[in-house]
Amino acid sequence: MLLVAVGCAGWAFAAHGGRWSVRLDILTHFIPVIMAAAVVTVIYAFFTEPPFAKWALIGFGGTGVVLAGLLLVPEYLAPRARAEAATPVPGQIKLIQFNAWRENKDHETTVRWLLAQNADIIVMEEADVIGPLLMRRSNYHTNCNGCSVMIFSKTPPLDLDVPVPGDQRVRPPIARATYRDAHGEFTVVGTHYVWPIYGGWQQEQGRVIARLLQKLPKERLILTGDFNSTPWSFSRRREDTIFGLERRTRGLFSWPARDFPPGIAKPPFPILPIDHVYAGPGWRTVKVERGARLGSDHYPVVITLAPSA
Repeated sequence: MLLVAVGCAGWAFAAHGGRWSVRLDILTHFIPVIMAAAVVTVIYAFFTEPPFAKWALIGFGGTGVVLAGLLLVPEYLAPRARAEAATPVPGQIKLIQFNAWRENKDHETTVRWLLAQNADIIVMEEADVIGPLLMRRSNYHTNCNGCSVMIFSKTPPLDLDVPVPGDQRVRPPIARATYRDAHGEFTVVGTHYVWPIYGGWQQEQGRVIARLLQKLPKERLILTGDFNSTPWSFSRRREDTIFGLERRTRGLFSWPARDFPPGIAKPPFPILPIDHVYAGPGWRTVKVERGARLGSDHYPVVITLAPSA
């Protein structure tokens, strides 16, 4: 158990190096697991160990808890733009962010659940399989048929152009749609980053998205996607700043929803929050919740936004 406590303290300490190193930043994504393990070592020490071993465990385990907490706590203390009026709010929209997973075999349950939500907008990543099925079963308008990222909407889009140049090897899949409601026009952007294990590739994708957002009006802009990045990573914190939008998903765990490792065990709950929704100051958050466990390896994220004025 002492090795576990030392490992937790060392992992948490190294994770703070993510401020300067994208490789060390990978360690930050698993900090909730490290903190939980560190807490277990401290509890174990109080009830089972002799004095010397007890204080060694408490010292290393406690250090792990503190260092992990310094990364986790800011996420839950950040202010949130909540709706001032009681729900339902006139002009509010219900949006689903969902990585549907290319290997999703439970087509019927997935499509049936999506239809039952009666969402105004669905942003879907890895939409190659589920996307075309949802198109055939619904009256949703969409940006394309069978694209990697698809945006479904009850309202027909005014514009689908993605005005951002860049190296296609770096650029993430992006979908964009602009709509008009009683409050004016608003734009929805969906994207899907690579995993953070590929050096600085994910960070380059973030810079591509930042350049795109600079070309769009921020007031009523909505950005959503599978960012493969947790909110306590330093990369996500930097993007929270440069995007100029407020992230409305605060510590909402969304992965995994299936066996992990594959074929070994199905976690009873998700352990990483990697699906996010951002919105401009023209929107206030009414409700954010995790959707049902479907055939994907991600849980859907369901968010209701209301106009600020």
